[in-house]
Amino acid sequence: MKINALLLYFFVAFSSLSFGQSTDHKIKMQQLIAENFALADSQYQLMMTKVPADQLPQSFDAKNNQLISREITWWCTGFYPGSLLYIFEQTNNEQIKQEALRALKVIEPNQTYTGNHDLGFMMYCSFGNAYRLFKDEKYKQIIFRSAESLATRYRPSIKAIQSWNKNVYFNCPVIIDNMMNLEMMNWVSEKGGNPLYKQIAITHSNTSIKAFYRPDFSSYHVVDFDVEKGTIRRKATHQGAANTSAWSRGQAWGLYGFTTMYRFTKNIVYLNQAKNIAKFYLDHPNLPADKIPYWDFDAGQQPIAKRDASAGAIAASALMELAQYATGKEKEKYIAAGVQMIETLSSPQYRSKYGENGGFLIKHCVGALTLNSEIDVPLIYADYYFLEALKRYKDWYLNK
Repeated sequence: MKINALLLYFFVAFSSLSFGQSTDHKIKMQQLIAENFALADSQYQLMMTKVPADQLPQSFDAKNNQLISREITWWCTGFYPGSLLYIFEQTNNEQIKQEALRALKVIEPNQTYTGNHDLGFMMYCSFGNAYRLFKDEKYKQIIFRSAESLATRYRPSIKAIQSWNKNVYFNCPVIIDNMMNLEMMNWVSEKGGNPLYKQIAITHSNTSIKAFYRPDFSSYHVVDFDVEKGTIRRKATHQGAANTSAWSRGQAWGLYGFTTMYRFTKNIVYLNQAKNIAKFYLDHPNLPADKIPYWDFDAGQQPIAKRDASAGAIAASALMELAQYATGKEKEKYIAAGVQMIETLSSPQYRSKYGENGGFLIKHCVGALTLNSEIDVPLIYADYYFLEALKRYKDWYLNK
C-alpha cells in the first residue's frame, strides 16, 4: 500500500509538472501570437500609406527607403490582401479590413488572366480568405472564374499545368511552385464548380511526383517538357544553386502542396510524399539549428550563406497542417519544428521592429539569388505564410 501510494504521489506530481510546463508553453505561444498580430497590424497600417493605388507591395529597398510594388499580374499580388485579411481576423481593425477590400478590387481583373500559372497565389490567397471570412457570393464567383482561367494552361500531352510561357530557356516549363495553385482547383470543384478542375489537380500532382522528385525526395525547380511529344526535355533548378541542388523554397512549396492535396483527396500517396519531403527538409544536415534554411540546401559558403526566411515561413505553415494528419512522435516532430520556426521568425534576428522594413514583418528573404534578384530583403509572401502559420497553430493546437 505504501509503495502504491508513493507511486501514485510521484505520478500525480509528474503529471502536474508536465501539465504546468504545457500550460506555460501555451501561455507563451498565446502571447507570442498576439504580439505578432499586433505588430503586423501596426506595420501594415504604416505600409498601406505608401502603396500605389494601382499596384501591390512586394518588398522594400532599405538603401533608398522605398517600397517596391508590382503591377497586378505579378505572381505575388494576392499576398497583400491575404495578409491584411489574416490580420483583420485577429485584430478586428476596420482600417485593415477596408484596405484589404480596396486591394481585392485592384486585383479583381486577374480572374481572367491566363498569362501564367499563378492564379492560385493571386486569387485564392486573397479572395479565398475574403470568401471564408465574409461569405460574399461575388468572391466565390471570382474564384470560380480564376480556376477556369488557370485550367486553360493545362496541357493534356504532358499531364500538367504549364507554368511559364515558352522563353529563351524553356519550351514548356512546369515548376514545383505550381503545386501551390492546386488548392484553388480542388476547392472550386468541391464547392460545386467544374469537377474537371480537381481531376487536373490530381493529374498534375501525379506528374509532379514522377517528374520532379529524386530518390531522396528533394525536388528540381523546373521540368521542361516537349509539349508535342509529351516527353521531358530536361530538368533544372532555375533559382537554385545548381540543377542538382535542393532550392529551399522549392522544397517548401512541395511540402505544402502535397499536404494540401492530401486534405482534398485523402490519397495516402500524397500524404506519404509530404512526409518524405518533410523528412528530407527537417533531417537535412545543412538545415541550421534554428530551422531557417539557407537559400539552397546545397548553397556554398555555409554557414555565412544567405538564409531564406520565406522558405522557413512556408514550411512552418505546411508542417502545422501536416501534423493534423500524423500521430505520435511524428506529429510531435512536425509541431515542434513548426513552432521553432515561428519562434525563430519572431526573434529580433528575423522580425522587424515597429517602423522598420517598410512595414513588412519578416527580414532576410531571398527571391532568386542566381538571378541577382531580391537578396536579403523582406518579401510579401514571407509575411503571408508566417501569419498563416501563427493562425494555424492558434486554431489547431492552442485552442484544443
